[in-house]
Amino acid sequence: MLSDCVEGTSVEMSKLVLRNRARFRRRSKPSFWNASVPPFDQAVKRLLGRVGGWTWVACVPLTLVILATWGVAAQAQDEITAADVQNTLDNIWVLIAAFLVIFMNAGFGMLETGFCRQKNAVNILTKNLIVFALATLSFWFIGFSLMFGGGNGFIGWGNFFLGGAPELYGLSSDGGLTKDTFFLFQAAFAGTAATIVSGAVAERVKFIDFIIFSLLLTAISYPITGHWVWGGGWLGGLGFHDFAGSTVVHSVGGWAALMGAAFLGPRMGKFTEDGQVSALPGHNLSIATLVCLILWIGWFGFNPGSQLAADLAVPYIAVTTNLAAATGGVAATFTSWAMSGKPDLSMTINGILAGLVGITAGCYVVGYAGAFFIGLVAGILVVFSVGFFDSIKIDDPVGAVSVHLVCGMWGTLAVGLFAKPNNFTQGGEGIAGLFYGGGVAQLGYQIVGILTIGLFTVVAASIFWGILKATLGIRVSAEEELKGLDIGEHGMEAYSGFLKDTTDMSGVM
Repeated sequence: MLSDCVEGTSVEMSKLVLRNRARFRRRSKPSFWNASVPPFDQAVKRLLGRVGGWTWVACVPLTLVILATWGVAAQAQDEITAADVQNTLDNIWVLIAAFLVIFMNAGFGMLETGFCRQKNAVNILTKNLIVFALATLSFWFIGFSLMFGGGNGFIGWGNFFLGGAPELYGLSSDGGLTKDTFFLFQAAFAGTAATIVSGAVAERVKFIDFIIFSLLLTAISYPITGHWVWGGGWLGGLGFHDFAGSTVVHSVGGWAALMGAAFLGPRMGKFTEDGQVSALPGHNLSIATLVCLILWIGWFGFNPGSQLAADLAVPYIAVTTNLAAATGGVAATFTSWAMSGKPDLSMTINGILAGLVGITAGCYVVGYAGAFFIGLVAGILVVFSVGFFDSIKIDDPVGAVSVHLVCGMWGTLAVGLFAKPNNFTQGGEGIAGLFYGGGVAQLGYQIVGILTIGLFTVVAASIFWGILKATLGIRVSAEEELKGLDIGEHGMEAYSGFLKDTTDMSGVM
C-alpha cells in the first residue's frame, strides 16, 4: 500500500518537471525562431529598436580609434620590454665575464706557485690572493675615476669611491651597462695588471713593498694609461686600437714587472760567476698545467666580455681567442723541442698564454687566419724571449715579462697587420682575413700607443720601485731568501709535514 502511494507520487512529480521544462523552453526561445519571420530581419529590428535607430553607427569611428590606440600602445610596450630584456642580458653577461676574469687570479696564483720553489709557496699564494683585494679597493677609491671619469685627453676625473651619476663615467642612466657592472668588470682587469708583477718579482721581494707597489699601480699608473685608450683619452681619439688590453692591461703589467725584476736583481744561485744560467725548477708542474686550462677558460670572459654586450660578436671573439691560444701552445712546444731536443711543458704552458695575450688586442677585428698567425708568432716569440731576458740577467721565474710584455706588444702591433682597414667591426673569413691589413696609418697608431704607454709605465714604475728601495728596501735578506719566504715573511709552510728539498738552503746552488 505504501509502495503504491510512493510510486504514484513519483509519477506525478515527473510529469510536473516535464511540464515546467516545456514552459521554460517556450519562454526562453527567441521570437525570430518563428518560421514566419526571417531571423536576420528580426535581429536587425531588435538591435535598431534598442539603440535608437542608426545613430549607433556614429560610434564606429570612435571604436576604431580606441582599438588603434590600444594596438599602438601594446606594440610600444612590447618594444620597451624587448629593450629591457636586452639590457638585462647585457649586464648579466658582462657580470659573468667579470667573474671569469676574477677567477683568473686563481690561475695566476697557482701557475706562479707551481713554477717556483716549494719554500716560497705561501708567500706567492698570499700575494696573488691579496692583490685583487688591493686592486678592488684602490680602483674603487680613485682608479676608476681617473680612468673613466670626464676630464681631458690625458687624465680623467669623476668622484671618489665610485660616486656620481653614471654619465660622469661615460655611461647612460637610461640603458646599457650599469655603473656597478662596468666597475666590477674593469676592477677585474686592474687586478690582472697587478698580479702580472707578482710572477716576475717572486721569491725575493718583500711582502710590504709588493702591497704598496700594487696599490700605486692600480690607483694611479694603470688608470692614467687606460684613460688614454678606453676612457676617451688622446690615444683612442688618435685611432689606436686595443680591444681587450694586450697593451692597456698586459704590457702595462709587463713593463711594471720588468722594472721590478731589474730593481730587485736575480735570485741567489740563478746565475753562476761566469754568467751561466742555472735552472731553479718549479716544484709542481701538475698545478701549473691545471691552472693553464683555468686561465684559458677565464680568457673567454676577458676577451668576449670586452664586447660589453650579449650579442653575436661574442662567439666570434671566442673563436679567434681559442684559435690563437691553440696555435701559440703548439708553436711554443715545437720551438722548444727543436732548440733543446725535448718538448718542454713549461714552454707549452707559456705558449698558450702567449697566444691568448697576443690575440687580446685584435680578437674582434682580425680574421681566423689572422688569429692563427698572431698565435703562431706569439708562441715562437715567447721561447726566444725567455732566453733573451736570461742572457741580460733579468730573472723572471715564471716568464711573465716574456708572456705579457713581449707578446702584448706583438699582439697590439698585429692589429695594424691583420685587421680590416677603417672598419673595426669583424675580421674576414678564413685565409682572407690575413690579406686585409690594417694599413700603414693604423700600424703607425699602434706603434705610437705601444711606445707612449710603455714609456709612461716605465717611468712611473721606476719612480715607485726607486722610492720603495730607498726607504723600505725591496729585497728580503739573504738568510730569508735561502730559508724561503714562507718562513721569513709569514712564519708558516705550505707543505708542513712533507719532506722538504734543502739543496738550495746552504748557500751553495
